[in-house]
Amino acid sequence: MTPKLILASESPRRRELLKKAGYNFDVVPSKVSEIPNKNLNVHDQILDISARKARAAFDQVKAQKNEPFIILAADTEVIFENSPLGKPQSPEDAYRILRLLSGISHDVITGVCVIDSLSGKEISQSETTKVHFKNLTDEEIWNYIQTGEPMDKAGAYGIQGLGGNFVLRYDGAFDNIVGLPMTLVNKMLAPYSVKNS
Repeated sequence: MTPKLILASESPRRRELLKKAGYNFDVVPSKVSEIPNKNLNVHDQILDISARKARAAFDQVKAQKNEPFIILAADTEVIFENSPLGKPQSPEDAYRILRLLSGISHDVITGVCVIDSLSGKEISQSETTKVHFKNLTDEEIWNYIQTGEPMDKAGAYGIQGLGGNFVLRYDGAFDNIVGLPMTLVNKMLAPYSVKNS
């Protein structure tokens, strides 16, 4: 019996990427603390948060389903000077973040966690993309903030939207910056035959 793929995320961008890649899946958003564990390095903090999301969704689905399933969870962070910038708390915070990123490069890291309900096996891997921003004027930043786009995004920008205008270039996977590195996800899900043929 083919297991059911469960995406542990409310992100419309992740849903779109998975759908486009030919997966059938259900969405079970997991509500967990996204406060990083300060005892871990940045890279491991991101893997830890994606694993927390996956385990929370696993427990939720396990309580309701008897058939086999695969949980897929992810956490994407924008890293500036070795610490995650997170999502802006206010328009002023979005301004602060974008001002920091102006004219320099930063890393976008996505941690991906997959749990198989049959074996209980859990795998976590990550992908890093380097993004280079152009120099931004205050006017550009505030005009962008007024669109509302930055408010629910790590690093206060969406590369697939208007925020893409701030990016000079990037080294690595574009979909990783959007929130789900599909080459990595395809590799991690390959053993489970959850993709439409």
